[in-house]
Amino acid sequence: MRILSIHVGGVREVEWKGRRVTTGIFKEPVDGPVAVGLTGLDGDRQADLEVHGGPSKAVYAYPASHYPAWRDELPGRDLPWGIFGENLTVEGLDENSVCVGDAFDVGTARLVITQSRVPCFKLGIRFGDSEMVRRMLDSGRFGFYFGVERQGTMSAGDELAPVRRDPQRVSVADVARLYLNRSRDPGLMARAIAIPALTPSWRAGFERKLRALEPAGA
Repeated sequence: MRILSIHVGGVREVEWKGRRVTTGIFKEPVDGPVAVGLTGLDGDRQADLEVHGGPSKAVYAYPASHYPAWRDELPGRDLPWGIFGENLTVEGLDENSVCVGDAFDVGTARLVITQSRVPCFKLGIRFGDSEMVRRMLDSGRFGFYFGVERQGTMSAGDELAPVRRDPQRVSVADVARLYLNRSRDPGLMARAIAIPALTPSWRAGFERKLRALEPAGA
């Protein structure tokens, strides 16, 4: 398990469907050690801090193993590492093999998985195709966010060394299904709520959903 490529980007203004939109989805590869703080990589910016960035979404990782399927689905499209807006293109991890709360040492930093990514319309801006959001939602190839437990530096090629497996064993794919209402499993939802690393807004949402599933008068 390792980092293949690291990407950062500033905020830019683009025209999309007749209006001006600010976005930080355009990322470029960086060489050498990159500092990672509690809210993200040095040199990386997000346009809408309500839904991107912050302590629970400091670093966005995307599995390199998804790229071949995208190349099959988008023939003729240039798909360099980072095109999905990820900070880290990673090898050896995907949504089914890692769980929310799993922690990894990488370089001198420690990262912990906090949630799945959920694509927004800005993915369509990056590709110049509004259908990309639907395609990603249909595919389940979302990637995932890390929070930063220990600040440090990391470089492309660094190993992602597992240091802690969350005991609830709720995979990134599982938590995405709960969030998107593709699963209403109360046991799974209760296990997700119990994960300390889960993004607080997701925990609150799952708590509301779980209460709604309880029988009347319970």
